[in-house]
Amino acid sequence: MFSLILTACGSKKYTVKSDTKASKAADAMANLKSKQLYKFIIDWTGVKYRFGGLDKNGIDCSGFAFLLEKEIYGVTLPRISRDQAKAVNKKSIGNLKEGDLVFFSFGGNNVDHVGVYLNNGFFVHASTNRGVIVDDLNLPAYQRVLVKSGSVN
Repeated sequence: MFSLILTACGSKKYTVKSDTKASKAADAMANLKSKQLYKFIIDWTGVKYRFGGLDKNGIDCSGFAFLLEKEIYGVTLPRISRDQAKAVNKKSIGNLKEGDLVFFSFGGNNVDHVGVYLNNGFFVHASTNRGVIVDDLNLPAYQRVLVKSGSVN
């Protein structure tokens, strides 16, 4: 006689530690003042990076900032991150508000990456490796290359 014994694996409880990067990013999203911004980010999260891209088939960092600022805040930015950096009033990191821009220089002296500040040290951007994602601005990898932050004129 053949018998089959099934065991449930659902009895173990899994919890997300409240100090993990994922939970902090989720908190940043939950604390957004603009529900339109929340929906915009959710709609774009995971869209892959494509240099020069401006749609759901692929988007680059400046294209993402361009579309977000236009759709959420009604602001028309230049299309290229270097030019976007010239269009902002400089602010210190501690004074950033939801929707402000953060600029990075990964390849030397010129601005070559942009993200949109959310809150509590988090920002959203189109990462070359991970696509559109909410990330921690306080990570050393970003702190080393952060060159400017501010609000649109």
